[in-house]
Amino acid sequence: MASPGPATAGELLRIDPVELRFPFELKKQISCSMQLSNLSDDYIAFKVKTTSPKKYSVRPNTGVVLPRSTCDVVVTMQAQREAPPDMQCKDKFLVQSVIAPSGVTVKDITGEMFTKESGNKVEEVKLRVTYIAPPQPPSPVPEESEEGSPSRVSESENGDSLGGGFTRALRERIEPQENSLEAGALINKLNEEKNSAIQQNHKIRQELDMMRREISKKRGGFSFIIVIIVALIGIFLGYMMKS
Repeated sequence: MASPGPATAGELLRIDPVELRFPFELKKQISCSMQLSNLSDDYIAFKVKTTSPKKYSVRPNTGVVLPRSTCDVVVTMQAQREAPPDMQCKDKFLVQSVIAPSGVTVKDITGEMFTKESGNKVEEVKLRVTYIAPPQPPSPVPEESEEGSPSRVSESENGDSLGGGFTRALRERIEPQENSLEAGALINKLNEEKNSAIQQNHKIRQELDMMRREISKKRGGFSFIIVIIVALIGIFLGYMMKS
């Protein structure tokens, strides 16, 4: 619903507001209400007209306001496909009112009652139409600098800003050093493991060489013994044959 505007007090009806404000939104029906107040002791008949009848619907557009009572009128703007230039609206409404016979009902109201030819005193009040642009989404709040951020101010108020800044600065300096020390220790450990593996490999090679030499010596001594045995057998056989 639209926000209320100023009211006007005629001789017959008090109309509140006299400016119909519609929060404009595309492709959406929007309603606005006005109140007709009868401050007299007479029956007042009214009729609501508009310059754009296809654009607006008025409920009720005719009626009777009983003495010392009120009547609410709802104006509904149909969904619009396009916004007007600069959100300006030239539409107008007209509220006509006349003194009606006592006990009159809505069925008794006719269009002729609001014409000058009827001899009735017709009171007319013109109403303007205003479009209200929809609220814009809030813009993002820029990030404040460290000096102006609320957290910094809070820390300063508590007396912890200086200590917190010193701690952060010290941590920024220590952490890279710790990282470099850890990296250096890891490199030294890897180098030690590499050197140890090289030494073990060299030791294994030496042991293999010694084993190969011992095997070669054993094989050579065995062959020499066989030769000696064969020679002795030959000498013995030769001696036996001679004898």
